[in-house]
Amino acid sequence: MQVSNLRLLSALLALGLTVSTVSHAALFDDTEARKRILELENKQTAEHDAQQKAITDLSRVQQSLDRRVQSLEALINGKGLLDMQNQLEQIRQDVAQLKGDLEVVTHQLDELRNKQNASYTDLDTRVRKLETLAQSVTNGQMPSASNGAGSPASTDVKADVSQQESTAFAEADALNQAGKYKEAFNAYDAFLKSYSASKLAPDALYGMGYTQFALKSYKSSAATQQKFLDSYASHPLAANAMMSLANSQIQLGQIPAAKKTLKDLIANYPSAEVTPSAQKRLKVLETIK
Repeated sequence: MQVSNLRLLSALLALGLTVSTVSHAALFDDTEARKRILELENKQTAEHDAQQKAITDLSRVQQSLDRRVQSLEALINGKGLLDMQNQLEQIRQDVAQLKGDLEVVTHQLDELRNKQNASYTDLDTRVRKLETLAQSVTNGQMPSASNGAGSPASTDVKADVSQQESTAFAEADALNQAGKYKEAFNAYDAFLKSYSASKLAPDALYGMGYTQFALKSYKSSAATQQKFLDSYASHPLAANAMMSLANSQIQLGQIPAAKKTLKDLIANYPSAEVTPSAQKRLKVLETIK
């Protein structure tokens, strides 16, 4: 009987240990699961917070953009931008006006140059009709002759001009009248080199300046006529030389210098034949500011 009881007690103890072990294992598994669930919940919470923050940031950016758009719309619809647009339009109109004025001045200058050339040629033609070229020397006197520059050769040339000088000058002048300006220039140049002290040297120097102008060597022509004026300021051709100098300055675009030259011509040679033309030319130049 006692043996049976002992066996029963042993069996009960064994069963109790088994139940206890199973309960402990179950309790352990439940704790681990709760831990993992908590971790998942925390992770989801963190992700949710991050998403919410991103949404909030985007909302702020959107609000900022909305405010900027509203500001731009207000500026567009407001008076400030309208004033700016009006000012810009006024500036555009001013620029267009300046361009137009520049085109007018350029056109006037072109017309002035063309009229100046025509006037210069007309003056030369008229004087040539009034003067006869000296082809030869008769009785030791040289008749009035055109120097090819719109004015007769000086009439005070006396018998001290040699036959060679007279012939050389007449040949150069004939080339000038024939429109062979390059050949005429070379002939005047050769004359001056051979007869630098001749009574006809001023006429030859002036004629050389004329051919340079005809060849469109305006800078060289201006220098030649200035040399003439520096050396022969009281010569009968001085006024013509000054007129030629002004014409070259106009061609070179030196309008202020041309104005001064014409004013000096009018003041120093009021009775010269070219003075009326100088006055008209100066009047035209005064319109160019």
